[in-house]
Order: sequence, then structure tokens, then C-alpha cells
Amino acid sequence: MSGKDYVYQSDVLIIGGGLAGLVVAGALIGAGYKVTILERDTRDRLGGLARESFGGITLINSPQQRRFGIRDNADLALADWLRVARFGPDDHWPRRWAQLYVNQSIEMIYRWLSARSIKLMAFVNWPERGFCEPGNSLPRWHIVWGTGRRLIHAALQNIDRHPKRRNLTIHCRHKVEQLIRAGGRVIGCRGSVAGRNRQFVARADAVVVAGGGICGGDLTAVKRNWYRPWGTPPGNMLNGSHRYADGLLHEQVAALGGRLTHLDKQWHYAAGVHHFQPDRDRHGLGLVPPRSALWFNAEGRRIGPHPLVSYTDTRYLVTQILKQPGQFSWQLLNRKIALKELAVSGGAYMTAFNKPSKLRLVRDLLFGNKELVNRLIDACEDFVTADTLPQLCAKMDRLNCGVRLDHERLVAEIKKYDDEIERGMPYFNDAQLRRLMNFRTYRVDRARLCRFQKIADPGAGPLIAIREFIMTRKSMGGIQTDLDCRVLDTGEEPIAGLYAVGESAGFGGGGIHGQGSLEGTFLGSCILTGLQAAQALKEGA
Repeated sequence: MSGKDYVYQSDVLIIGGGLAGLVVAGALIGAGYKVTILERDTRDRLGGLARESFGGITLINSPQQRRFGIRDNADLALADWLRVARFGPDDHWPRRWAQLYVNQSIEMIYRWLSARSIKLMAFVNWPERGFCEPGNSLPRWHIVWGTGRRLIHAALQNIDRHPKRRNLTIHCRHKVEQLIRAGGRVIGCRGSVAGRNRQFVARADAVVVAGGGICGGDLTAVKRNWYRPWGTPPGNMLNGSHRYADGLLHEQVAALGGRLTHLDKQWHYAAGVHHFQPDRDRHGLGLVPPRSALWFNAEGRRIGPHPLVSYTDTRYLVTQILKQPGQFSWQLLNRKIALKELAVSGGAYMTAFNKPSKLRLVRDLLFGNKELVNRLIDACEDFVTADTLPQLCAKMDRLNCGVRLDHERLVAEIKKYDDEIERGMPYFNDAQLRRLMNFRTYRVDRARLCRFQKIADPGAGPLIAIREFIMTRKSMGGIQTDLDCRVLDTGEEPIAGLYAVGESAGFGGGGIHGQGSLEGTFLGSCILTGLQAAQALKEGA
């Protein structure tokens, strides 16, 4: 190091200022620890991917569930979790983290939220019900009133107003390039400061890795760790993860002997579109696909054998689309469906949630989110509209990535579907319509679903086609840890002084979700691992 380089010293060093890192910091400064956070991004982006999220958190037997008459319990939630995760015989630590989550979601996660005056919406959503097999047996997805932005704002506000705030130092635009080990213990890190042509070294008694997963950056790490049964990674894949979630910290942990697991288990979205305000290469925006829309492949065939429907099994949807020509898809709908059902998987564009307004939320439920639909149609290159199906097919042709679209087949599929709706509910035989009938039995879903809307209905137009791509989002694997968040080596022994939390740790144990997620367990796991790590550090584990 030269005399011009920065040198930092603290009790605990946290690499990454996302939700998990902020939870650790908030819990430690009150106990008198001197804490340093090194964040690679800018100050206004503290909070990481959680800041961009919808703010959905899975809770088991919450007050909101009980008010809705939903009788949930940890045993049922764990059975659901294990069925979706499909843990292998060596997944000891992921399984123990899953057990911890379902048993402590109220005591730890809900109480952490409540202590920061983070309000949850009164209704409980029900994603990931399952497609070919059951997923969530009950609604468990609780939305933060104010989305992920409110979640991060509250976490930062709680820290900034803390009487011991002076115990925390945050350095942004700091890229960690090497972990430092001495005497058999990790004692810090070194790296560079963006825009200043300066280096830094940071030393501490303990180092916590909280820098996110591998699903961002230039997607090199995603492709290198691609799930083999999915075949070749799609060349048109979009990036919906954090721009600095590039796996660099994982490589540094592995260089010290740390064990990385399940990096091929990645949580991607089936309905990504090109972001109309991109800030990274191939920047994507994740849609919450309308359930009343019909899902087609690039050739104009409805993807099957069972028609795809969102809110069922995200991993299954991704798997099926990757088998299609061009590895992308189209959803066909009309303006009436879009107004009622179309949403974005993130807080920035869901105004009624992001800038909480009950009046606006009720208005959107009754009359549709016109602002969102108009913005997407006007600004996103993947949306096309037309008054007739032939006109729509012609516009789709121009965006079909070189695949030949069978106009006649597509029109025939839509007519068959619409004719069945015309015959009435007693005669529904289409698998998608049957699912919609089931969805509508839950009152929260009924409020956000059209009542069996025909696609080519002249009174519901114009017609809309959305070209959708696979979009990266989160890593479900990562650095293996024990229940104290201590990083384990390849012999499952703790590496002294080194901890990992949040997405860096596969949200707990190197892969708390196994192969699939019940949704809402990502943010929840960031809080859970952050609290566990802080407690272990305070106890000297």
C-alpha cells in the first residue's frame, strides 16, 4: 500500500450494503461494535436488489393470515418447502436453514419488520401454487406497503437514527478484489475505489460477505454455472439481477478454501422484457404475466402440453420456454386483460404500492392500472398492439427473431379458446380456464383477475402481444454456511473470521431453496441470515 491509499479498521467488516448487510450492521452497532460497510455501488443504491423488489416476504401463521382465516403452521410450510426444494442427501445445511425459516419467520422476520414500523398489506397473496405438483398449500406472500424501497428506507432510517450511529462507517464505490488471511484467520480485504484511482485495505476481527449472488454483471457467471438439464443458455437472455452480482466475491471465498454449492440453481423469470430505461447491458424488466393471457411460442403454438399460467411454478415456466424455438415466448391478450392483470415485478413502476395510496390501489383494482399499461405499450420495444389478429401477427413477425410465425395456427388457437369461453363455465375443458376457475375461489386473486375474458373480444381491444425472454434474477446457491453463518470449507469446517449472509450464502447454508422457491423467501432469508450472523458475532461464534 502507498501513503495515498485508504486504510480502514473496525471490529466487523461487511462487504456489501444490501438488505442482509444492513441487517447485520443494524444489529451490531447497538451492541457497541465498530462496523464498516464496503459497498460497490453508489450511496443512493444502498439496499441492493431488495431496493428494486416488489417487497414480498413469506411468513407463516402471520396476523394477516389469521385475519383472513388462513390457518397456517410451520409443519405444513416445511412440507411444502421440502417438496419444492427436492434437497439431496448432502443438503444438510440448506435443510436446517429451511427448518429455521419456517419455525422463526414470525419471531425473527416479522418482529424485525414491526420494530421498524414496516407495514404489510392487509391481503396475503398466493404465488407458486404449483403446476404439475403442489407448491404453496396456502397464501403466504406478504407485500411490504411501499415495496422494497420502503423496506430499505426503513432499514437505513433505523440505522441513521440509532443513538450509536457513529459506530458505523459506510464507504461506497469500493470494489473488494481480495480477501486477506493471516494466522489461519480472515482479517480483512483490499481493493480499489471507483473514480479515484486509489486502493484501500480494510481490517477487522470478522468479515461478513454480503455482496449478492452471481446472476448479474455480464452474465458470464450465470452461463458458466448454467443448469445442464436446461441445455444451452439462451443468447437473448436479459439481466434482471443487480449489476454487481457477478460472483467475484464467491471466487475469492473459494480461493481461501470456502465451499460453493448449488451455483447452477438459479431463479430466473419467464417473462422479461427489455428495460426502457436501461442502466446495464441487456437490462431487463420482469413482468408479472397476466394469467388470462395465452402463452405462445415463436411459431404460434400454445406452449404445452399443459397451457402455461403464471402464479403456478416459475421454474417450470422457465423450463418449458427454454425448450421452445428461439427460447423466448409471446403472451397474447387485450387491453382489458392488461389493465386488470398486468404488473411489473418491482416497486418502481407499481405506483400505488411504491408510493402507498389506498385510494389509488382501489382505483387501479376497479378501473385498471392505465398509467403502467400505457407506459409499457409506448416505451417498451417488446409490446405490439393492433385492432385485428392479422395486423397483430404482422407486427409480431417483425420482432420474431428469425423464427417463422404460423399466423393461421395462432388465430385458430385463439378462436378455440374464445369459443370455449362463449359456451360458458359448465363446459370449460381448457386447462387454463380450469386453473382460472380455481384461482377465482380465493378472494384476493378474484379481485385481480378478469372474469374469463375472451382474447379477440372487439369491445376489449386493442389486442396486445408481448415478446418475453428469460430474465436472470437471483442465485439460489452460494457460499456454504452453518447456522451461525460461518463460511465452511470443503471439509465443512468453519473458516475463522469469515461469515456470509443473504444471496451470497444462497440465502442460507449455500442453498436454502434447493431447486425451487415458494417465493417471498428471498427477502425473508436476507433478514434471517443477517440476524443470525449478528447474533453469532455477538456470542463470539
